[in-house]
Amino acid sequence: MIWLQLFYTFFKIGLFCFGGGYAMLSLIRNEVVDRFGWMTGAEFTDIVAVSQMTPGPIGINAATYVGYTATGGHVLGSVIATVSLCAPSVILMILVSRFLMRYRQHPAVQGIFRAIRPVVVGLIAAAALMMARPENFVDYRSYLIFSVAFVGAYFFRVHPILLMILGGLTGLLM
Repeated sequence: MIWLQLFYTFFKIGLFCFGGGYAMLSLIRNEVVDRFGWMTGAEFTDIVAVSQMTPGPIGINAATYVGYTATGGHVLGSVIATVSLCAPSVILMILVSRFLMRYRQHPAVQGIFRAIRPVVVGLIAAAALMMARPENFVDYRSYLIFSVAFVGAYFFRVHPILLMILGGLTGLLM
């Protein structure tokens, strides 16, 4: 049963989520933590951190890890979650690519894309708010690390990889 639930869950996420991996995170969390209880919120936060550090899209990395964890360490769970997350995009791109190339300047198509943009921003904002939960901020040091990372990334344009390395070293020293 877990195999079908994994397939259905990640196929649905892949089908209805626009905006990339960060936009998917809130939907993935809702399904795997709140709906099915395959893992805790803290475990999901760890998945997000690992998914950001590993090569590849964060949504696919998260799906792979969730599939592995939810099935008790079976590689088949990873494969099912990953393939089912990617399948809707592949299918839709094959079906839509010819239509889009022909009609992309049409006002109706332009209107659809104008309407989707704010939705994508909202999904990314929901992913950011999802990560701002009490289990991710254990004490005042967590808030300090978050603030320094935010200021460094937003105002000083410090590279995200450098911020992750510095965050890991800070955690090691703490």
